[in-house]
Amino acid sequence: MSKKLAGVNVLLKAAVAGDKVVIGGQSGATLNRSTNIIEVTSKDGGNWAESLAGVKSWSVECEGFLVLNDAGLEALETAWEDGEEVEVELEYNGTVYTGQALISDFPNEFPQDDAVTFSLSMTGTGALLKNPSV
Repeated sequence: MSKKLAGVNVLLKAAVAGDKVVIGGQSGATLNRSTNIIEVTSKDGGNWAESLAGVKSWSVECEGFLVLNDAGLEALETAWEDGEEVEVELEYNGTVYTGQALISDFPNEFPQDDAVTFSLSMTGTGALLKNPSV
């Protein structure tokens, strides 16, 4: 029987002064990976569409509850304000994904009758590395 993985065990981390720290208050995270598909259909393709794989891209989305004085969130605030790249890491069950990203969206929500939340969208710049060597 194959072992399933609980999402609660997967945490998004951001680099703070060289150390990767968990972004506090997370309630969910998504790693998006895409390939640009190049259409190359020609008349000699036997009436079938043909495609090639183009460049790859990746992004990360995260949402959670705002935690005051959280080092990870504060580092992201600074990176967003300064327009700097952020080193991000997702790790689960021995698999590690890491890469540099820019923050493309970073709203906070302040409802009258619920907890304060944040959302985070980061667009990868360069390669997403799987299990990089230390």
